[in-house]
Amino acid sequence: MTWPPHDARTVLAVLAAAVLAGAVAALVIARWLRGVRGSWVARKRAARAGAGEGDAAVLLRRAGYRIVAAQARTRWAVLVDGEPFEVELRADYLVEADGEMLVAEVKTGDVAPRLSTAATRRQLLEYLVAFEADGVLLVCPEAGAIHRVEFPCATSADRRASDG
Repeated sequence: MTWPPHDARTVLAVLAAAVLAGAVAALVIARWLRGVRGSWVARKRAARAGAGEGDAAVLLRRAGYRIVAAQARTRWAVLVDGEPFEVELRADYLVEADGEMLVAEVKTGDVAPRLSTAATRRQLLEYLVAFEADGVLLVCPEAGAIHRVEFPCATSADRRASDG
């Protein structure tokens, strides 16, 4: 074959192969860039969270809480169809004040510290129950805030009595 080819089909085949090779190269580069960006974002988020936990410890102590444990772990068995399903949970801090044991969860960023974030509410409620704590604290070190979050719970009997 002579170069450049003069046959139209050969030119189209070479052009199609070049376009296909370019598309494959673009996909490979895009995937690589996503991985680099993703790991960079994860590192940045982890650094922010780590700094937040350190700042939260200072904030909690200044507010009069005594830190009992950091990265406190517990195992908790929930029942599924009567059978135990055990999970391990880890809270940022267990703190004590005025004879109460509280779970303190540290949240940084724009979304996580908000109680409008369902995952945050659910985590706090789970910690309250699983750690058998007297209460839970949502600590927002970037805002310099500690919020005590309570989950009022009416029993079925209470609801029936109020309906009747």
